[in-house]
Amino acid sequence: MIPTESLPVLPPAWDYAGVTVFALTGALAAARDRQDLITFWFFAVVTGVGGGTLRDLLIGAPVFWIGDATYLGIGLAVAIAVWFAAPHLQRAQTLIWLDAVGLAAYAVIGAAKALSLGVDPLVSIAMGVLTACFGGVIRDVLAGQPSALLKREITISAALLAAAGFVSLDAVGVSPLWAGVAGGLAGFGLRAGAIHYGWALPAFGVKRDEGEA
Repeated sequence: MIPTESLPVLPPAWDYAGVTVFALTGALAAARDRQDLITFWFFAVVTGVGGGTLRDLLIGAPVFWIGDATYLGIGLAVAIAVWFAAPHLQRAQTLIWLDAVGLAAYAVIGAAKALSLGVDPLVSIAMGVLTACFGGVIRDVLAGQPSALLKREITISAALLAAAGFVSLDAVGVSPLWAGVAGGLAGFGLRAGAIHYGWALPAFGVKRDEGEA
C-alpha cells in the first residue's frame, strides 16, 4: 500500500483546464457540422469528460463529474463561446492545435489521478493515455469523422510520452506540479512536431520510398 502522503495530486484547476480544452474541440466539431447550440453543449461535455469517465470506471473510482456540476457549466460556457467565436476562427487548425494541448494535458491528468489512488505506475501511464485519447474518439465518432488515432499521425505516442514523463519524474521525487508541466510540454512538443513537420512512426508493410512518394 502506497502511503497517502506520497501520492501525487495535481491542483483541481488542472482538471478543469483539461476538460475546457477538450470541450472546445467538441464544440468546434459541432460548429464544423453546423449544429444547434444544444448540440454544441452536448459535444463539448461528452468530449471534455469522456476520457476521464472511462479512466474512473476502469480504476473503480467515483466518476469525477457526477458530483460536480462545474463540468456541465464549463461545457455550456464553452458552447456559447464557440457559438459566437467560431465564425472568426480557422476552425480546422484551431481544433487540431487545441486537441494537441488537450492530449498532452489530459495524459498527465489521467496518470496523476490513477497514481493518486494507488494504481501501479505502468497502469497509471496506460490510464493517462486512455484519458487523453478517448474523448477525442467519442467526438470524432459523433461527428462522423475519421479519428486521428486511425491515421499515420503521432497521437497516442504523444500521450504516452506525456504520461510516462510525468510518472517517471514523480517517481524520482519531482513535485507533481513540475512533473506535470514537464510531461505535458514533452507530449505537446511531440504532437506539435507531428502536426507542423509531418512526423510519423514507421508503418507496418510500408517501405521508405513508398512513404516518401
